[in-house]
Amino acid sequence: MKPTLLVLAAGMGSRYGGLKQMDPMGPNGETVLDYSVYDAIKAGFTRVVFIIRKDFEDAFRNEVGAKFEDKIDVDYVFQDLNDLPEGYSLPEGRVKPWGTTHAILAARDVIDSHFAVINADDFYGADSFQQITSYFTATADATDKEHYCMVGYKLSNTLSDHGDVNRGICKDTNGFLDAVEEHTEILIEKDGICRGENLEGDRVEISTSAIASMNFWGFSASLMDHLQTHFIEFLKERGTEMKSECYIPTVVDELLTSGKADCNILETTSSWFGVTYPQDKDACVTSINKLVDAGDYPANLWG
Repeated sequence: MKPTLLVLAAGMGSRYGGLKQMDPMGPNGETVLDYSVYDAIKAGFTRVVFIIRKDFEDAFRNEVGAKFEDKIDVDYVFQDLNDLPEGYSLPEGRVKPWGTTHAILAARDVIDSHFAVINADDFYGADSFQQITSYFTATADATDKEHYCMVGYKLSNTLSDHGDVNRGICKDTNGFLDAVEEHTEILIEKDGICRGENLEGDRVEISTSAIASMNFWGFSASLMDHLQTHFIEFLKERGTEMKSECYIPTVVDELLTSGKADCNILETTSSWFGVTYPQDKDACVTSINKLVDAGDYPANLWG
């Protein structure tokens, strides 16, 4: 069965100031997401599932999904703050999303094969998608242990000149992920040292040569069961907090530590770039135009 591309597209882009998933970046109004879907189709994906919010469904369908509905199967699922396991309810006053684990769980009823996860607003590059599909083809289904993969990027190539970012910081041995921990508010500070806040709330130094997860993962469908179990535990411990988030790197790290899974870090020749802040857009547009000029993409992507 061909793999599915699962796209995290429900975020508002609070630091960007709008729906950056639909902001034109290419020479004919293409979004960053258009290029990801284009690369996925070329790599052999036959289905894409968008995780969005119900309140911008019509705009997203008309402005994004409609462009390639004749080229790949397109489905939509909705992330909802009230979509919680039985026995749990949304704390009064909470408006912040529950994090990437909760987002992926929104697709639990439509995923029945290997799937890749990406952010809607990150440019991952054609080779990254080829690496994921090659991994799925070469890797047998799990028996005693789940087999996952992740496309890794050098942290220094994923920072913004205009503010802090969140990244999963990875440790590896011989190309296999040993551990991954989500860090927030990462930036190079005035003293020239890169620091971020770990899950304990400590401000720690991070090497700019560290491998960063940009949320480009390859999973088997059974991951959904692990996510549900972990999310329930998260709700027990932190569900009453107004801004707590359950991150997918934390779940993967738990599965690695317990021996229930391994994760191959895939090397890629692709360059990553993305938009976190409005000021990042110019660099993103320039990078895309260079790829078009080099012949890597047609000037009119869907023409």
